[in-house]
Amino acid sequence: MTEARLDHAGLSVRDLGAAADWYCTAFGYTRELELRVDAVDLDIVMLIHRDHGDRLELLHRPGSTPGLRAGDPAQAALSQTFGHVAFDVADLDGTFERVVGLGARPVMTPRPSPEPGVRMAFVADPEGNLIEILSRGAH
Repeated sequence: MTEARLDHAGLSVRDLGAAADWYCTAFGYTRELELRVDAVDLDIVMLIHRDHGDRLELLHRPGSTPGLRAGDPAQAALSQTFGHVAFDVADLDGTFERVVGLGARPVMTPRPSPEPGVRMAFVADPEGNLIEILSRGAH
């Protein structure tokens, strides 16, 4: 069997610069590279986490329209698509408060996860995309 590792997740956004700035400030990413695909009028900013190397690709194409903007995780699960992105953090409560202070909408306050030993919370980024913040306690 071939081993695979998730390289990055792609998120199409309305305001590429503002979204990149927000994810860098909220979750510790830095801009790795910026690309333009003229053939389809697409701009890309690839973000990379400075400590552990995971990547988040932000994309913008003029004329794009909002897709799923579920109000909470249960509503997101009613659509057969990616419903949220999740970040594992050392300080769940502190991170939740900080990202809400940066403009995220609180969706679900910190609480025990259905997964034993894990705590979780949900917010929506400034464009309305759902984000799970979780703490596995193994930092």
